[in-house]
Parts: sequence; C-alpha cells; structure tokens
Amino acid sequence: MNRLCSLNTYFKLLLLIASTTVFFFLLYTSLYIYTLKEEERFYKTTYEQYDREIRSLFRLNSKTPTATIIDVTFWDALVNFTKSKDENWYNHFIASEFESYEMDYIGIYDLDRNLINKTTSSRIKSFDFIPKEMMAVLYKSKLKKFYLKIPEGIVEVFAATIHPSGDPKKRKTKPSGYFFMARLLDETFSSSLGNISSSKVKLIAADYVVNPEVDFVVVLLDLKDWKNKVVSKFLFKRPFNLNYNKTKEILFIVVVASIINMLIFIYYTKKWVYNPLKLIKNILETGNVESINSLRKSKGEFGYIGNLFEENNNQRQQLEIAKQKAEESDTLKSSFLANLSHEIRTPMNAIMGFSDLLTDANLTENEKAEYLKIIRNSGSSLVSIIEDLIEMSRIDAKQITPNYKGLELEKCMADLHKSIKITIPKEKEIEFFVVESADKNPKNILTDETKLKQIIVNLVTNAVKFTEKGFVSFGYEINKEKEVVVFTIQDSGLGISQDYSKVIFDRFRRIEDNASTEMKGLGLGLSITKAYVEMLGGEISVKSTMGIGSIFTFTIPLKYDQTVVESTPRKKISFSGNYENKIILIAEDDNINFLLLKKIIESKNHTVLRAFNGQEAVTICAENPDISLVFMDIKMPVLNGFEAFAQIKVFKPELSVIAQTAYSSFENRERIMQFGFMDYITKPLDKEKIFELLDIIFMEINSSNLKQ
Repeated sequence: MNRLCSLNTYFKLLLLIASTTVFFFLLYTSLYIYTLKEEERFYKTTYEQYDREIRSLFRLNSKTPTATIIDVTFWDALVNFTKSKDENWYNHFIASEFESYEMDYIGIYDLDRNLINKTTSSRIKSFDFIPKEMMAVLYKSKLKKFYLKIPEGIVEVFAATIHPSGDPKKRKTKPSGYFFMARLLDETFSSSLGNISSSKVKLIAADYVVNPEVDFVVVLLDLKDWKNKVVSKFLFKRPFNLNYNKTKEILFIVVVASIINMLIFIYYTKKWVYNPLKLIKNILETGNVESINSLRKSKGEFGYIGNLFEENNNQRQQLEIAKQKAEESDTLKSSFLANLSHEIRTPMNAIMGFSDLLTDANLTENEKAEYLKIIRNSGSSLVSIIEDLIEMSRIDAKQITPNYKGLELEKCMADLHKSIKITIPKEKEIEFFVVESADKNPKNILTDETKLKQIIVNLVTNAVKFTEKGFVSFGYEINKEKEVVVFTIQDSGLGISQDYSKVIFDRFRRIEDNASTEMKGLGLGLSITKAYVEMLGGEISVKSTMGIGSIFTFTIPLKYDQTVVESTPRKKISFSGNYENKIILIAEDDNINFLLLKKIIESKNHTVLRAFNGQEAVTICAENPDISLVFMDIKMPVLNGFEAFAQIKVFKPELSVIAQTAYSSFENRERIMQFGFMDYITKPLDKEKIFELLDIIFMEINSSNLKQ
C-alpha cells in the first residue's frame, strides 16, 4: 500500500487504466461466455414458444369448422335427408349456403357408405375421394379430423356422424349417415397462416429433410391421415434476428466508446437531451403551445417529436369535433329507429284494431265501410314506409342506375300536374298550378323519366303536406349557358327554419316542431330525392322562411335526345260487351294471396283455376284450351314465373299472361314488360285496378277475335 501511495500521478493513472482495462477484459470475457449460453437458451426458448404458438394457431384454425360440423350434424332435417335424399332440400339448405361454410367440399353419405350428394368449389375436381373404410372408424368415433392427399393437393377433412337434435352426445341413437367437409390446403391457405403467424409457411412432403438454419426458427407440423400416418407436413419458418457472431467486437467498441464519450456526455446530455425532455414534460403536463414551438426548433428527433405534438394537438381538436358529430349521428339514428317503430306500429295498430272490431255482428254497414276504409289507408301507409326503406337500401347498395330515354318536358309537366292534382286533399285550400317556362323546350331531353317524375312528385307532395292554405307550384327553366334544366317547386306553407334547412336532405332527419309533429313519415323522402338528383348528375337546394313558404330548386344536365322515333298512332278499341264467365288461371303458391285474388275475380262472375307452382301452370294451360287469362306469380317453386311463361308461350303464344310481383321498382317492372307479359300487378293487390285491367284485356282480346 505504501508503494502504491508513493507512485506519482502518471503511474497512478496508468495503474488505474491498467486496472480498468483488466476489469473490462474480465467483464468482456464473462459477458462473452454468458452471451453464448444465453444465445443457446434464448434459441431454445424461442423455438418452444414458436412451436406452441404454431400448434395453438393450427388448433384455433380448426375450431370453427369443427364447431360448424358438430352443429350441422345435430339436425333433424339432415337425418330425414339421409333417408329421403331430397335434392331440392339439399340445394336449398346445404348447396345455397355452401360459401358460408368456407370449405371446398361438402359431402353427405348414407350408412351404406354411398355418396348421397356433394358440393365442391372450382378448386376441387375429384368426385369422391373419401376412403370408404374410414367410415367404419367414424361410425365409432362420431367425430374426426384428418388429412388426405388428392390430385389437387392436401385437403383437411372434418367428418362427423349424423344424429337427431335430441341426441347431443350421440349416445342415444345410431348414426343416420356421414357428413364430410374438406378444404384445400393450397398456397392461399399457407399465405393466410403466414400472415397470421408472421412466418414463411410451406407445405412439404412427409419425407422432406429440413436443414437447420442459424438465422431462422423452423417448426414442422405433421399432417396425419385417418390411420395416423403422416401424409404431409407444414413448414413454418420465422427469422431469428438475434446475432451473436460479433459480440466480442461489439463489446470492445462499447467499452472504448463509453470511455471516450464519458468526457463529452455530460455537456451534450444537457443540451441535446435534458433540455428537450424538460420541454416534453411541460407539454405533457400543460399542453403549452410555446413549449411545442420551442421543441419543434430542436434538431433531430426532438424536432420531429415537436411536429408530432403539434399534429397531435390538431388531431385532438379534430377528434373532439368528430366526437360531437358522432354523438349527434347516434342521437339521430336512435330518433330514426324510434320514429320507425312508431310509424310502423301506428298503421299496424289501426289494421289489427279495426279488424277485431269488424267481427262485431252489431255493426252497421256505414261503420263497416268506415272501418274498412281505415284499414285500407293504414295498409297503404305501411306499404309506403316499407317502400321508402327498401328504396333507400337499394340506393345505398348502388343497385339503381339511371335509364336514359328521350322526354318531352312540356308533356311531362302537364301529366304530372294532372296526376298530382287529384291526390290533393279536398279539405286543403291550395291553388296548385304549373309555372309556364319562358323558354319552352321544343326538343326532347335525355334523362330518366321515372326518376325525374319521382323527384318532382316527392317535392310537390312534401310541399302539399306542409301547406294548409295558399298555393303550390312547380315548373322549369332552361339555362343554356350552364347547360342545365332548372326545376323549381314553391309553396306558401309552414316554411323551414334555418337550422333545419342545412340538414333537411340528410339521412335520419325529419322536421320536428310544434307545427309538424302530426306529420307522418320516416324523413327519408328528401334523402331519396337528393340521391336521385345526384344520380342524374344534378344538384338540389332549398330556400325557406318560417311562416312564408319554401322554394326547392334542383338541376339536371341539359342533353338533347338525338334519337329519331317514328310514332304511330295507337288504335282506340271501342267495344261494348259482357266479359263474364271467363276461365282464369291463377298461378300462386301462397294461399292468402290466391284467396284474395280469387275472391276479386269471382266477384266478376269468372271461373278461377289454381296452379300451386310454375310447372302446374304450364300443365293446366296445356290441358285446358278454354283458359282466357293467366295471373302468373313471378316467385314460385319448381318453375318461377318467367320460366313458366316462356314454356306456355311455346304452345299458346296468343294466351294473355299478367305478372304478379311484390317487387315494385322500375327495373323489375321494365324487365317484366320486356319479357313479353301483357301487363303486371303489384302486391298488395288493388281491387279497382284489377277490375280495370280485366276490362281492358278482355276488350282487346275480343277486339282481336272480331278482326279475325
């Protein structure tokens, strides 16, 4: 110790450096040995964890199909199918739902191991690859998962015996058959597993030899068949990025760098780290804008963090605005659903209530007529609500496209005025008129007539609804400079407040104030109107003053129809005669709809025949030459209305056929007429329209017979 104290400062520093060097050398050696052991331990731990992860992932991947096949095979209808082998049932309940199983093969076998029916995707061409001897094993085990090698590749097969629903544990009853599901383990399946497990996944042969790789962790998963024999393997490979090859050099550099940087660390730490961290702390605690600006001026990452803080501050403000809008949207949706419930229950209450009252034998004829009128009006209201919901759904699904044709605007305006005028309630003191255009359009414009009329009808009907006294008008003007047609609908009604004017075309919006609380509807009419206007390439707006009235304005592009159409005058049929005692066939599978239409037709003294499906309709028409008219339901079993109509026209081209449909959209109606039907009626049925249709059709039929 005395000799050490007698050394001068230089040697003390040398001794200190030497001691420090020896210390760091011993530390480096210890760290190096420890690193080697740790590398081995870490690789082993990583492999075990990766192996557990892969096996857990593979089990999880099979859980959903296993649960599905367990659920499906406890099905009474499936038990019956193994006996009846009803192909229609199979197509309706299994084949039609094939995509929902997310499988490439579904097959059902009877107890004799014969295939009853199957469905495959385009990826599997093999007809029957399930081993027959395997079914004996399945008969005892009830449920099994295994793998098979087929020409298309390796398939994962899920198999279960079929039992009734009253035997959930499959112990009470014997199997009724076998149900198989299979999916092809192709590149898409491997890629999906790879994405989930962050690995490279490859299907390899059972005897494939895997060479160890230092930079990767490799796990093999055996795929065994029903005999527990490996038919293939899944190879999972994930990078193992922990590299210890240059540990000695890295540790040495760390030691040297630590000694050198120790001298300058304190100075630059305060300048580059301490001060910016102090600013960050202040920002996190107070959100101070000045601290953010100071941090943004720092160089390097802290300057970038300052920019992030500024962006985060802006995003937080935007999120607060978005939160307010989301809360408002949720409130509107809740209000819409409550309104929907109210609007549906109101007419349903009237229909059910007054239907019960009609059972009273003491009712007078006037009371019965009044109750029936209420039931009919309530039914019409319910249909209108449902049609609005369906139309908005079709708009959202983009199933509606414009059908552009030539349109004579002046005639269109006149027709609309005539048709709307008769619908205005007589108790309202409203002057309804068309505003004449200063520049009348001599040419036909190119647009969708149906949607244009629907837009105008919606806006005019809306104006009439909120106008008790005064006027409602509509008209158009041509703006050649902007190449648009400007339509205007004006009323002297209640008017709309400024707040509602901004959102009146939004979904789930409906004006609700003291003056309009009694108005019916879901508030979808103007949303549908706006969607139609934009579909035609135009814009819509509104100007309104409370107590004075509203002006709705919308535009459509001004495009002239260049098509030359030679119009031929339609011959008017003038005939007076008795159209009773005709034989009319009704093709309708629904008993209630048939009974209603039958009663309506029989009230005109006609004889009614019935076909329960399209095939029966064809047979009855072929066997009964006296049938004068057919009411053909479009949606029927065996053959639908279109298929039955096509077969009837082969041997009875002159027979008049009227389509019945519950789909009232323009596209469905146009398809029906283009297919060749004489006319169509929509459900719910209108008695007066059916009477009018019968008179017109029998008049034309009789006129054609006179000409012959």
